[in-house]
Amino acid sequence: MLSVRPKVAELAFQLYGRALHPELFEVFKSREIERGDYTARVEITSAGHVVTWRYAGLTLTEVACSAQHSLPQKRRLMSYKLKGERNDGLECRGGVSYEVSFQLEPVTPEVFWTFQQELAHDGERQGLLHTFDSSGRMALGALSYINVETRSRGLLVQAFHTFPDDFAIVKTQSLFRLPK
Repeated sequence: MLSVRPKVAELAFQLYGRALHPELFEVFKSREIERGDYTARVEITSAGHVVTWRYAGLTLTEVACSAQHSLPQKRRLMSYKLKGERNDGLECRGGVSYEVSFQLEPVTPEVFWTFQQELAHDGERQGLLHTFDSSGRMALGALSYINVETRSRGLLVQAFHTFPDDFAIVKTQSLFRLPK
């Protein structure tokens, strides 16, 4: 199966207060996490990632995907075009909190290829890593790397998605935190 990324200009970041149907996404790598009172599923998808986090009947689903991807609007809590830099967060019922920081960083070709090589090298040893097929314009395909840190009171997810055709890197960091 050919796996090529969409253009970086077509990306969106969304958060839902519910789970989304798995059929909505083409998943290349995934990891299930259980720690204390919460569970999570982290997935690398064709355009980015999906993180589904559950605690005490509450579900939060973070999605980085193509803006053209037809996703439901029901219980959508955040929706942004993935451009520039943004920080946001919200408090949920029962004292659960969610914080996110993301940025789209255009870089020089030299910086891009150095970052991509380091990501490929480090990603093989830890976290989730997927190498996409080349779009044809560049010899090498894009990479997605997700590092997950589980803590007793929360989950930290750091994701990096490269876009060789645009010499751009998408970086996201999310913290799902249990009540104090």
